[in-house]
Amino acid sequence: MPGTTLPPFPTDVPTHPLLVIDFELIKAGDPVEIDRLWEAATTLGFWYLKNHGADKIVNDMFEMGAATMALPLEEKMKFEQGDEGQSCGYKKAGATAVDANGQVDNVEFITISKDDVLAFPRVAHRTYPAPTTAAIPTVLVPFVRNGMDVNYTMLRIFNEKLGLPEGTLERLHDLEEYSSSEARVTRTPPMPGKLTADRATLGAHTDFGSLSFLHNRLGGLQVLPPGHTEWSYVKPIPSHAICNIGDALTVFSGGILQSNIHRVVPAPGAQGNFERLSLVFFTRPGNSQALRALAEDSIIIAEAVKQRPEKNFETGSTAAEWFARRAKYLRISNRKGPETWTQSRGTEHTLTLT
Repeated sequence: MPGTTLPPFPTDVPTHPLLVIDFELIKAGDPVEIDRLWEAATTLGFWYLKNHGADKIVNDMFEMGAATMALPLEEKMKFEQGDEGQSCGYKKAGATAVDANGQVDNVEFITISKDDVLAFPRVAHRTYPAPTTAAIPTVLVPFVRNGMDVNYTMLRIFNEKLGLPEGTLERLHDLEEYSSSEARVTRTPPMPGKLTADRATLGAHTDFGSLSFLHNRLGGLQVLPPGHTEWSYVKPIPSHAICNIGDALTVFSGGILQSNIHRVVPAPGAQGNFERLSLVFFTRPGNSQALRALAEDSIIIAEAVKQRPEKNFETGSTAAEWFARRAKYLRISNRKGPETWTQSRGTEHTLTLT
């Protein structure tokens, strides 16, 4: 797909508007733009981000992903992520469920651990296919560092807005600690026509971690805004990333920051005739960090927890345990029935988090 001329996003499908946040302004401390980011993060939990400085390296990441996906399946399967809750590595199409009925996905992806990227050439967790490995020093390192710069800038803003002691959220995402932070390129085959338009290629979910930094060229991402009963597309805009809050920040903030439910379906209209590649960097807490509301560190968070008595922000899990549970029970190999899907859930669908 890299280098291919793609059709425009159709105008006859429902879309949900997102605020456009200027990264250069929030990094410079512009108070108006920071307030707009806070509005987005505490309502829908999704926003566009422009001037993020990643356009060139995003193109290189798409090239790396396409080269990796073009390998024979037998070669890619040497690097399969496995069934024990680890995400980094290769995932073939059909390996995970997209709903409680056990419908399987039809996407493949290559996921590269932040720890492996920053440790290279030392191996922190695992090895990767040749095109991925070759790209680590020149493509993945700058992409991961850009993603961390973007996400850590936003973490510092959220830290102040939540009334937390300086550096609290950065400490929970300490670069020196291993985590499940990772970069991922996902490939969806062409799926044209109305018969597949509502077939989820990635099932409805909230994200596992803290912040997601997503780059799409074709449509397919859909959100279900609070109070809505119908899914709406998020229109991809050139040079604009899509950012969203994940479970960990929702828990840490006592529900102030919103981790909203979303899914991926085939690209709409004429875009469905093309292979869909998407790219994301996930920032997640250090593996040992307890997922619980930071009420003891912030009067603001303590009050938010008090205002939500129906929710339990004591998950009883570390970040590593939360992530591994969700990843493990998505795997079809681990499926026993609808209860397996329930075990893979995060903060979506239920009144309590545990």
